[in-house]
Amino acid sequence: MPQTPRVLAVQNGADGGPGRFGEWLDAAGVAVDVVTAFDGSALPARLGHDGLLVLGGGYLPDDDDKAPWLPATRALVAQALARSVPFFGICLGGQMLASVGGGKVQGDAGAPEHGSTSITMRVEAADDVIFGGLPAAVPAIENHVDAITALPPGAVWLAETERCPYQAFRLGDHAWGVQFHPEAGPERIRQWDVEHTRVRGLDVEALYAAAVTDDPLSRAAWGEVASRFAAVVKRRRG
Repeated sequence: MPQTPRVLAVQNGADGGPGRFGEWLDAAGVAVDVVTAFDGSALPARLGHDGLLVLGGGYLPDDDDKAPWLPATRALVAQALARSVPFFGICLGGQMLASVGGGKVQGDAGAPEHGSTSITMRVEAADDVIFGGLPAAVPAIENHVDAITALPPGAVWLAETERCPYQAFRLGDHAWGVQFHPEAGPERIRQWDVEHTRVRGLDVEALYAAAVTDDPLSRAAWGEVASRFAAVVKRRRG
C-alpha cells in the first residue's frame, strides 16, 4: 500500500497554525506534520517531506535576531526550490519565498491590511494549476504591515489588491506564495489584540462580522486552492 504523502508545516507563532488549510490538505489525502519552530522545536536540516508549508508570523524573512529559526526555514525553502518540492507560503511564508527567490520584502511598506479583504485575480492566474478558474475576486483575511515590494526574477504575478499589489505569485512550477491568510477563518480575528487593533482605528467585532459574511465564498475558494496544492504534492510523489 503506498504511503500517504506528507507536508512539513513550519509554524512561526503561537496563533499561526495551519488551521483549515491543514484540514483541507488532510481531507485531500495529504498529511501535515507541524513543527512549532517559534517555541524552539528543531527544524530538519534536510527537507525529507513531499511538500513544504511555511506559515505566517510577526517577522520579516530575515529577522534572525528576533526569530533564530528563520535561517533554517530559509534553507528549507531554498531546498524546496532547488528540488522542485511543492511549496506554499502564507504571509511571512510568502514573503520568505520572494526573498529566497531573489525578490524584495520591506517592513511597514504601503498601507496595512487587516480583516476580510477582496483579493483580485490577475489574468495570469487563469493558467495556473492552483489559482486558475477561481472567481474574479475572493475575500481572505489579511493582517500585515510588511509587504513584498519586488517579485523574484521569473515569478508569475497571480493576484493583487490596491493597497498591496503582490498578493499571490508562483515561482517555477511548484512554489506559490500569498500575502493573505487562506488558512484563517473569521474566528482567528477574535484572537487579535483588541487594544492594538483599536489604536489602528479598527474594531475587532466589526472585522469579525464582516469576515463571517464573506466566509462562504472565502472557504469555497481557498478550500479548492488547498485541494489543488494537495494534488500537486501527490503528483510529485507519484
